[in-house]
Amino acid sequence: MAGKLTAAQGTGILLVTANVGSLFEDPENLQKTWLREFYQTVQSHKPHFVAVHCQEVGGKNYEASMSHVDSFVKELLSSDAMKEYSRARVYLDENYKSQEHFTALGSFYFIHESLKNIHQFDFKAKKFKKVVGKETCSETLESTPSLEKEKFPQDYFPECKWSRKGFIRTRWALADCAFDLVNIHLFHDASNLVAWEKSPSVYSGTRQKALGYVLDRITDQRHEKLPYFVFGDFNFRLDSKQVIESLCSTATMQTVRAADTNEVDKLIFRESDNDRKVVLQLEKKLFNYVNQDVFRENNGTSLLEFDKELSVFKDRLHELEISFPPSYPYSEDSSQGKEYMNTRCPAWCDRILMSPFARDLVLKGSLAKGGRTYSVKRLCENTRETNTTHRHICTNTLTHTQTHTHFAQAYTEDKLFQ
Repeated sequence: MAGKLTAAQGTGILLVTANVGSLFEDPENLQKTWLREFYQTVQSHKPHFVAVHCQEVGGKNYEASMSHVDSFVKELLSSDAMKEYSRARVYLDENYKSQEHFTALGSFYFIHESLKNIHQFDFKAKKFKKVVGKETCSETLESTPSLEKEKFPQDYFPECKWSRKGFIRTRWALADCAFDLVNIHLFHDASNLVAWEKSPSVYSGTRQKALGYVLDRITDQRHEKLPYFVFGDFNFRLDSKQVIESLCSTATMQTVRAADTNEVDKLIFRESDNDRKVVLQLEKKLFNYVNQDVFRENNGTSLLEFDKELSVFKDRLHELEISFPPSYPYSEDSSQGKEYMNTRCPAWCDRILMSPFARDLVLKGSLAKGGRTYSVKRLCENTRETNTTHRHICTNTLTHTQTHTHFAQAYTEDKLFQ
């Protein structure tokens, strides 16, 4: 890392969100690529405070991947690229045997040696404590006083089937500025066919309920209300019915039903002429559209009108302007790093959101003096761009990174936290 950071330069903050499930299925390639890009991002921005929110830590088979998780954490804490970050806090939900508690969330916080005045909140003692040294906490995070962790109530889950969805909150004070950081993972769309049935979809309603639950919890009367940043895998999707009607406006639809149940098995949209060429084939886990360029051209901005799930929370959550393409579902094949998988309609699943007060700090207050970026950087392997689950790099007054085959980051540098 070139140059010495000083308080006089202002305090740089990097926020990263990453769904890292696939990293642990191919640690030799994907994990090394992810770490390399993360280190390069840190070295490029030289932040004083780094927050990395991960989802799906350990992948689909957590028990089998436990050793990979351990090596991932050890690498982050001991790497030369992070040697100037003398203090760290790592929180891993490893209690995979407890269905009612396990979220597979992981939150990583790194503090640069030049940042002298930083404290973390103890939710049990209800006071801030100075951050010293490096600590890793796992398994029973419910009893860890430096955070609040919850899995959503079972009746929030589609069909009441448990999955690894919930949130972790930590609270920080840099000098006299305090704020909350919330790691979140919301519910996905289980079926493209169900998502197509109505607008908004039933899945959108489930995510809305869960996100409202989180916002209510972090702003209730138990603790002082502070500015908050919520970043993670929101699983926000484009309004499926409306976007398909737009993409296939001149096409005719054919419905194919299963012979044994008579339930809809697939929808095929064909051009009215041009030899009735197939424009889109839609199945439970198939979204095969004829022209993926529409999702990449101008960063997919023509489709932002269908990105509506955040609008319900317009008075509670804000976001900087999106200037990056949909973060999901990029191919996990390193030779096809620019391609989307044909499993789901591409969407901006991974986001960095902020409360109105936090937004004011970024746009109007002291933070407005520093650099702001909110963008995407694909992971690269050699000369090829590659993605692994949702991975973006967004740079803005805060930085967030994702791993839904992207690496997202937001960055802020300002004198607010001197």
